[in-house]
Amino acid sequence: MEDMMVHGLTQNNLKHVTFRIPKEKITVFTGVSGSGKSSIVFDTIAAESQRQMNATYPAFVRSRLPKYPKPAVERIDNLTASVVVDQSPLGGNARSTVGTISGLYSSLRLLFSRIGSPYVGTASCFSFNDPNGMCRTCSGLGTITRLDVESMIDRDKSWNQGCVKDSLFRPGSWYWKQYAASGLFDLDKPVREYTQEEYNLLLYGSRDGAGEPENPKVTGLYHKYTKTLLNRDISNKSRHTREKSQSMIAGMECTECHGKRLNRTALSCKINGYSIADMCEMELTRLREVLLQITDPTVDVLVQTLTEGLDRMIAIGLPYLHLNRETPSLSGGEAQRLKLVRYMGSSLTGLTYIFDEPSAGMHPRDVYRMNNLLRQLRDKGNTVLVVEHDRDVISIADYVIDVGPRAGQNGGEIVFAGSFEDLLKSGTLTGNAMRESLPVKENPRRPAGSLPVRGASLHNLKSVDVDIPLGIMTVVTGVAGSGKSTLITQVFARQYEQDVVMIDQGPITATNRSTPASYLGFFDEIRKLMARESGKSDGLFSFNSAGACPVCGGKGVIVTELAFMDPVVTECEACGGLRYNQEALACTYKGKNIVELLGLTASQALEVFEEPKIRRHLKVMQQVGLSYLTLGQPLSTLSGGERQRIKLAKHLGKKGSIIVMDEPTTGLHMSDIKNLLKLFDLIVSRGNTLVVIEHNLDVMKQADWIIDIGPDGGNLGGRVVFTGTPEEMVKNADTLTADSLRGAVKG
Repeated sequence: MEDMMVHGLTQNNLKHVTFRIPKEKITVFTGVSGSGKSSIVFDTIAAESQRQMNATYPAFVRSRLPKYPKPAVERIDNLTASVVVDQSPLGGNARSTVGTISGLYSSLRLLFSRIGSPYVGTASCFSFNDPNGMCRTCSGLGTITRLDVESMIDRDKSWNQGCVKDSLFRPGSWYWKQYAASGLFDLDKPVREYTQEEYNLLLYGSRDGAGEPENPKVTGLYHKYTKTLLNRDISNKSRHTREKSQSMIAGMECTECHGKRLNRTALSCKINGYSIADMCEMELTRLREVLLQITDPTVDVLVQTLTEGLDRMIAIGLPYLHLNRETPSLSGGEAQRLKLVRYMGSSLTGLTYIFDEPSAGMHPRDVYRMNNLLRQLRDKGNTVLVVEHDRDVISIADYVIDVGPRAGQNGGEIVFAGSFEDLLKSGTLTGNAMRESLPVKENPRRPAGSLPVRGASLHNLKSVDVDIPLGIMTVVTGVAGSGKSTLITQVFARQYEQDVVMIDQGPITATNRSTPASYLGFFDEIRKLMARESGKSDGLFSFNSAGACPVCGGKGVIVTELAFMDPVVTECEACGGLRYNQEALACTYKGKNIVELLGLTASQALEVFEEPKIRRHLKVMQQVGLSYLTLGQPLSTLSGGERQRIKLAKHLGKKGSIIVMDEPTTGLHMSDIKNLLKLFDLIVSRGNTLVVIEHNLDVMKQADWIIDIGPDGGNLGGRVVFTGTPEEMVKNADTLTADSLRGAVKG
């Protein structure tokens, strides 16, 4: 079996590197964020493998597949087909559940069609996506929606003043003209002065307000919004439509099926007293017990298939999920583990499986379980590549490739390749960090008071009473699914909404043109600087204004709509994707034009800019571990951990706030975690309260106070099992987290 060989790789910041990857082994890629490991693993090996695989399909199929550019490499030998298991959301809509995405619901439907009593039909009769099985009232969604049209009407305004609070109905728009031209409404009369008949016409299109619209000239607003928003999946609609839906629609459990999604006939069919909906609402450990009680020999193989699938999900640390859980509600780490489980059932061998930080969102107790699954993949004859920062995952590697020595321009080299044992002696940033162990904080700060949470019972929380200390750093921990995020982000943060700054890993609500420079607010300063230097207006240096390329309008791409086919996106030939016009590109500051300035990383920019306002923001980016990001990188391309850290950078100057962070160490190298802890100290010393939801043991050691939720996940969680200092936890606590922390202190 010949090793994979990569020759002369110059992708992104990589400096003409050549290296080998052993086949049928676990190879872990390490290095600080921005060192170039993702460029090797995802932009080169995965992309080239997928590109060559796609080239084997007919042209019609190829046109429907994602396009992968050829990486900047001289040669790759002995490449195999690859499967990428990343942290991107599973996507899907309100009809996509853990059961449907894992394939277990299909097997469960087949089981009920075989031995369920009374017999109601084939497997399709148990599908909430099929007319034979779905509840007709909610169309298989489990929820029904009530429309509040009146919230969209400003009763003090007339049609000419914009009485409908929807931009689609602004005066002069196409929709507005439909109503204005009907002759049914006085366009200068405020809605408040309408007669009941006129108001019924506006809302229902009929003078008595009953039944379907009667007037042929207008559709009442109620009927118009019902058709576009109610009982439809709008997850893939425009942001405008989704926001309108949130403001106008109140969801409630379906009155017919009570959230079970299926019709009465499907729900009447039972196995050992349980309907298929009952089984889908059980936690996976409970469902496994129920399935093992089935003794009918005709379905032995089906039961075995189901229990094996459940065993894999339980083994990877997801025992608290249930099959009815909607996939959009899963975290990035949960989504990645669910994908891994899906591939574990595959009988294909000789593949390369590529994982992006599979330990993300995992309690130390569960990491070893996941390591076992990685070993199983390898032992079936596959090559496993892992990009990872976690000590426990790196330690199981057959081969380690360390990329560095640092990030961006200071990275891009292979600084070590060999065994884990040799990595510890290598003297690289990763090798040294692996050998270091932070001590447990000896003199924790004293709280300046506390905020009480009483009787918290959301999801699996069991009437929790807890006090969140003020003026110190509190780490809230516990296994995945224990209820820690529910307690802090949904109960505590909402109870004290006015005082809490929530810094999570969710998408940044900004446009697709947003960059670190614009989000943090120093792009204006750069443009003013360019304007002073060139004597032009600062609008010339914005691709949203006078500086935009006239052909693509500052987008950098041309989108060609093809009606029933996907749109074709091509790079703008006029500006070469740079977004700016020639006049803007001709102006420079210290020999660099606006595009070259935006192409600098934060650390490079510190060497170029002398203005205090710009430097202050750049130093903050450095403090939060984002010195390798370029100033013009689209925010949509950032990972969850990067998004969280740039939000932290935006809020860093605030004082007296309660800052809540959800797993801020995601995606951080061990050496950067020490810098993050210094930053946390700075935040607290400025009079802020810091509440961190975290699995990282080094962060726990440096906490002033720990709140441990457990004892396990799902139904076995939802309780406060320990509160106290890290030292007290190591000495006295009898919890899963305490066991892991004691191991780290000894280690």
